[in-house]
Amino acid sequence: MKITGILETCIYADDLDKTKHFYDQLPGLEFVTYEPDRHIFYRCGESMLLIFNPAHTSAEQTEVNGNIIPLHEAKGSAHIAFSIRDEELQQWKAFLDKTNISIESEVTWPNGAVSIYFRDPAGNSLEIVSPKIWNS
Repeated sequence: MKITGILETCIYADDLDKTKHFYDQLPGLEFVTYEPDRHIFYRCGESMLLIFNPAHTSAEQTEVNGNIIPLHEAKGSAHIAFSIRDEELQQWKAFLDKTNISIESEVTWPNGAVSIYFRDPAGNSLEIVSPKIWNS
């Protein structure tokens, strides 16, 4: 028995309209559903990105088929690293520049992987990087 991957990643944002506009621009994310003021869901490869408004998901109980979903909430900004192909790094930099998304930092790791960090409208730290970052 073992965990085989991460199925969902969840972050939080108070202004879902602004947040949806931001994430709708990111290449590779597939919009799934939006419930105004409550949540936005995107498919990202084999995983799901869930964006919740904590004002609702921390206080309003949700049930599915009579089963309670635990309340969801977090404080402060979160972090997501999106994987990209090495050869797309320059295209991503150009995309971020063209869409006026400021690069907060660019880091070259000891194994040669390059991370580019930027923020979403809610202040969450986003990273694009090759999966080789975790290779020794």
